Amino acid sequence: MALNLDGKKAVVKEVAEFAEKALSAVAAEYRGLSVTELTQLRKTARETGVYLRVVKNTLAKRAIAGTEFECMQDALVGPLLIAFSMEDPGSAARLINDFSKTHDKLIAKVVAIGGQAYGHAELARLANLPTRDQGIGLLMSVMKAPTEKLVRTLAEVRDQKQAA
Repeated sequence: MALNLDGKKAVVKEVAEFAEKALSAVAAEYRGLSVTELTQLRKTARETGVYLRVVKNTLAKRAIAGTEFECMQDALVGPLLIAFSMEDPGSAARLINDFSKTHDKLIAKVVAIGGQAYGHAELARLANLPTRDQGIGLLMSVMKAPTEKLVRTLAEVRDQKQAA
């Protein structure tokens, strides 16, 4: 169904609002996916904190103009969906990467993070970024390591003094 001017403005506004808050974005070609498969992809996106939208390229280009995802504009060609990571930088890439493993018709075209656009080859690298919780866990283990070493050293000194 064709959108009237007000409908197009609403779509641009909605996508622009999410683009302003997003940490990264992935544009992927969805040609050949069934409605059931797209519904499954949308459901997974909602569960993982990814804003997913099928939008006309001209409207998408207007929506991302002035955001850090403006670098994607040249790659927006053909029937594409745009996925914005809202919670952690790798969530959209993880969603598209994992879904495309079982659905070969979903093909990533461009990945954007930090104002830079990358080709589809960088999708796996972005998808392998740790989630927020994993990142916090890694940071905590790094912060905890020196204190554990100090405790072991003090225990060893104590044992040496008791043995003497």
